Amino acid sequence: MKRSLLIFTILSAFVLNSCDVLNQISQVAMLSKCQFRLSTLTNTKLAGVNVQNIKSYKDLSLVDVTKVTAAYATGNLPLSFTLNVEAKNPNTTAAGMSKLDWILLIDDLEVLTGVTEQRITIPANGGTAVLPLNLSFDLLKVIEARNVESLANFGLNLAGAGNRPTRVTLKAKPTIYVGSSPITYPDYITINNEFTGL
Repeated sequence: MKRSLLIFTILSAFVLNSCDVLNQISQVAMLSKCQFRLSTLTNTKLAGVNVQNIKSYKDLSLVDVTKVTAAYATGNLPLSFTLNVEAKNPNTTAAGMSKLDWILLIDDLEVLTGVTEQRITIPANGGTAVLPLNLSFDLLKVIEARNVESLANFGLNLAGAGNRPTRVTLKAKPTIYVGSSPITYPDYITINNEFTGL
């Protein structure tokens, strides 16, 4: 009797584990049919000053102007924001991913690369999920690299004064784990959007 119970327990564990692996493989297949878009930029800060809803220079307090000016004077102008990536699943079963390798470009200039290890499941039948990417870089270093005009335009858009949209591109390569083995997209998915007056 004990032996039968042990065999039943082992077989049950094997079947449950196999079902989990099959579910993960299914989620990989479904992910390839999902639609991705850059939804919003939120929590935008320049040198620690929240510039998300700033519409003109006059909206900044004296303390805010002092912070930005002091950061600029030291040769360090940190910019941080949350880029919300939305995934929509047109499939009849859920899709998912465990990790996202990404490259951020602003007006075709590569600014930042990174990896986000956050498991998300995208519900079936038109369901959506949002993956927030918290990004931070030194705006002055990027401007020094090249293409001052694009980054200056991006800065103006942060302050709500830009006169042309800033193109934000995310190249993304999703990964999902099947058991303990990672399965990664063979190439990057390019996701574009334009933002004016961030």
